[in-house]
Amino acid sequence: MDSALRPFVAHRFGLLLPAAVASLVASWLHLPLPWMIGPLLLVGGLRIRGIALEAPPGSRQAGQWVIGATLGLYFTPAVIGELQRNASLILAIAACSLPFGMICSELVRRLTGCDRATAYFASLPGGASEMAVLAERHGGAVDLIAAAHALRVAVVVATIPLILAAAGAHGSDAYAPLARELDWQRMPLLVAASLAGALALRTVGVANAWVLGPLFAVGLVTATGTPLSAMPTWLVNGGQLLIGIALGSRFSPDFFERAPRFMAAALASTLAALLLGASLALLFAMSSSGTAATLLLAAAPGGIAEMSVTARDLQLGVPLVTACHVLRVVVLSLGAGPCFRLFRLGPRRQRC
Repeated sequence: MDSALRPFVAHRFGLLLPAAVASLVASWLHLPLPWMIGPLLLVGGLRIRGIALEAPPGSRQAGQWVIGATLGLYFTPAVIGELQRNASLILAIAACSLPFGMICSELVRRLTGCDRATAYFASLPGGASEMAVLAERHGGAVDLIAAAHALRVAVVVATIPLILAAAGAHGSDAYAPLARELDWQRMPLLVAASLAGALALRTVGVANAWVLGPLFAVGLVTATGTPLSAMPTWLVNGGQLLIGIALGSRFSPDFFERAPRFMAAALASTLAALLLGASLALLFAMSSSGTAATLLLAAAPGGIAEMSVTARDLQLGVPLVTACHVLRVVVLSLGAGPCFRLFRLGPRRQRC
């Protein structure tokens, strides 16, 4: 290898081996989602300590592609029918993301005195990039919003799986992917469909294209009953590892030192969102056939890939959880802007 390329490769790809070791340690400790939580804790901790680490280029997108394609295999014809029967439950959980986000944003605003745009878009449980773009249009502090979302996802990923595992919430839901065995002859169709879905959504500018595109495309093929190959276990673990590295690399040495009051408020907002989601899950568990653990994942303010993978590993209603989070993204993408017009009514505050 050229001596000029060696530092670049080591800097960008040298994290893979230590991240894999961290995953194995997390697995040995019986942590849930070890291939995601291990790298997240390792990389995030090292970056906060001042060690300059960067995720490999495209790592989050590659991880999302693997997870999206894997989740699409769960959407069998029977599952589609069950989701249709639970449509009102799924819609209600997704719709609550906006009022819950407004409640949490008011908490952030009162704790920090920051402007409404920053508090609002930092508190909605949407993707960091989408919320940052919307916030920029309304004059919000993009850097603080991105940091708040990184903290939110990290807290949710590091707590919800641990809480469910400690409570013994390992389900036995009947959901199972249509393809359970690796079939190299059918693998090209799985790869082609998933990549076509990702590129199609990316071309039209849809957020989360690398997880939603493969999910929709593979889910559509699966819903027709067309046989596909399962994803290799090592590739699924690798996808989780890449997402863990990408999440951990969002932290920086001054993550908690820069605007500490705002970050403390963002943490309080995340905890409030978790409590609101848990309350909603318990309410629906008492009035529907869904289990509290499954509905907790469906209502949690985490990302699509992270919460769906948790559901997959704990066998807790993967299609239901995935459908709730996908619809939540749609609700937030369409409703965040119009709802901000309601939230911004009131006295103006100083920027954080």
